[in-house]
Amino acid sequence: MPGPPAPGQAVPPPAPGQAPQGPAQGHPSQPQAQPYGWGGTGPTPPPSGGQATGHVQLPPGGPVPLPAPLAEPGTGSATLAVLLIGPAGAGKTTVARLWAARRRVPTAHVSLDDVREWVCSGFADPQAGWNDHSEAQYRLARRTCGFAARNFLANGISCILDDAVFPDRPVVGLGGWKRHVGPGLLPVVLLPGLEVVLERNAARSGNRRLSDEEVARIHGRMAGWYGSGLPIIDNSTYDVETTARVLDDVLARSIASPPAW
Repeated sequence: MPGPPAPGQAVPPPAPGQAPQGPAQGHPSQPQAQPYGWGGTGPTPPPSGGQATGHVQLPPGGPVPLPAPLAEPGTGSATLAVLLIGPAGAGKTTVARLWAARRRVPTAHVSLDDVREWVCSGFADPQAGWNDHSEAQYRLARRTCGFAARNFLANGISCILDDAVFPDRPVVGLGGWKRHVGPGLLPVVLLPGLEVVLERNAARSGNRRLSDEEVARIHGRMAGWYGSGLPIIDNSTYDVETTARVLDDVLARSIASPPAW
């Protein structure tokens, strides 16, 4: 019987009715691959305490604390957890992304709507009617965003989140964010006039665009933030860059004198 092929030698095709020839068991030049992923055992993890590429520190069990007072203008190099609140069309996502991009220190932006839309099959679109299913997906998205924020901060990366939080639902809104992130979360309300919000909403598409009636209803509920003690920015006459600068100034004041919420 012929022996196994030499290294580099082609394996001859099998004869009719004969199983294909694989590499010889234990052949030094043909190590056996170990399957993983679909029922396999997976690659061997690095030893504990070793320097593993891509290691990310998981967040500690405690909530995010308040940042230390600043010794420079604006938020400077402070590591922050920020929640930008506002109605649809207020410009939350655009402003949050620019503020994060312009900082001198690593800063992440997490949008609740983006995280909600991670659900592809079975996505509960509130435009089709608000129910327990859509409420559950909103709560799940908030918990996911909260975990992401704590994970970023545990690794020295600031995080700004944006969400349309209603003042008349503190348990699932602002209170929920405080539970998920911690007392160090700095909330700021972005609330332009209704006409501005309607105009910006009209430029949106897909499930992000709401009816004028829904936008007006949400904007009216957001007016409840006045008198809440949270800082409010009316960006009706501001462009995105100006709003981002104002946001940074407001956050610096919030660090010096945290809002009660």
